Amino acid sequence: MEPTPARAAASQTFSPNSTAKGPRTRGATVVPSVCPYCAVGCGQHIYVKDGRVIDIEGNPDSPINEGTLCPKGANTFQLSVNPHRITQVLYRAPYSERWEHKPLDWAVSRIAERVKETRDRDFIEEREGTVMNHLTTIASLGGATMDNEENYLIKKLFNGGLGILPIENQARI
Repeated sequence: MEPTPARAAASQTFSPNSTAKGPRTRGATVVPSVCPYCAVGCGQHIYVKDGRVIDIEGNPDSPINEGTLCPKGANTFQLSVNPHRITQVLYRAPYSERWEHKPLDWAVSRIAERVKETRDRDFIEEREGTVMNHLTTIASLGGATMDNEENYLIKKLFNGGLGILPIENQARI
């Protein structure tokens, strides 16, 4: 009589190395997130261990994608840990042939200065007796993964606060 597969497996000896094996996500913290690619908003689980992202998978509890991801979403992990990913501010001065590394604080200040200069120069309060209060020389293009609250704040700041008219969002497809 030949042993059943379950009985045969139970009688085999395994090395301590084999029995200690487990998934690489064992002991990791699971952070729920949203895929950064399109307007669908698929749920993802980001696995973090020792302060590093070790895996990203579809969230099976998401009512949107039920754990499945498109090819782009399935490659989010590769995007986040890619050694060629740019993680510092790069700046190329006008007419320069090379990029320079700049601190993030410098870049944020520079953007604020340029926005202020442009608004001060191009803001139109009135034209031919009609109140305009607009600025058409700055535009905003938002990403599809921003939620309604973020889009609301951007609309209020850019349109209501700064008078910017061209405000668009990738999610409007």
